[in-house]
Amino acid sequence: MHHLLTDGGKGAAVGFEQILTEQHGGVLVVTLNRPERLNAWTPRMSRELISVITAADDDPSVGAILVTGAGRGFCAGADIGGEFASKLDDRNATAPKPVPESGLDPVSDWVQVCRRAKPLIAAINGPAIGVGLTMILPFDRLIASRTAKISARFVKMGLVTELASSHFLAARCGWGAASWLALSGATITGEEAAEMRLVDRCVEESELFEVALADAAMLAANPAPQMKMIKELLTLNAFGVDLSAVQGAELAALEIAYRTPEHREAVSAFLEQRAPDFTSLG
Repeated sequence: MHHLLTDGGKGAAVGFEQILTEQHGGVLVVTLNRPERLNAWTPRMSRELISVITAADDDPSVGAILVTGAGRGFCAGADIGGEFASKLDDRNATAPKPVPESGLDPVSDWVQVCRRAKPLIAAINGPAIGVGLTMILPFDRLIASRTAKISARFVKMGLVTELASSHFLAARCGWGAASWLALSGATITGEEAAEMRLVDRCVEESELFEVALADAAMLAANPAPQMKMIKELLTLNAFGVDLSAVQGAELAALEIAYRTPEHREAVSAFLEQRAPDFTSLG
């Protein structure tokens, strides 16, 4: 195995703290590596993922990228107990940030990175909650273990969907299923996600990595320039939606939601390990 951006072939990415990389033939395997937090998302993790995907795009030995999680989880959402919670007071003390003319926050280029990258496959080995789900919706193939727990639970946190997921949820599983997932915040299994076509395939947990790796290897064997052009054509033509505009609308709504009492109550309830009470906020 060849290791990309790694230290002495041990799998730890040089300069990275929250991901691991290891190359299997033409497939770069990227592992979210905060198992003690079920690989909860942080801004640093996002920056590291963007960096490694960008590097893989420039590496001719990489044909496809497979993303999975260390330990029991894929990604259990934003790390609410970390800097996320600490920003509550800052958000309430300042006015919402204006949305740039492009519709995107200057650091929110994740969707564009994914859609311009070599093929991206997710092996969902455990909880994929909130941003742990929406970060992979722009990927090219999603494979889940049958028992994985999947949820777009933003409404439960007093927030709204992001990362263009108000587009990708409906694109993947249809209007009705997308509406239910986003409005209820329900948690479903990998098997249920496959039945509603939110994910492309579900397999037993013991088979997940090998199945996902085989699919990634199939894609990696195809010519990279043509695959990237096909991805661009699918992005532009499949639904005729301006994803920058989609994200811009989401970001504007998020800036409002972040400052609401409902969001503050959701974060407080999470940290205090109790059920949130939204009904008394009227």
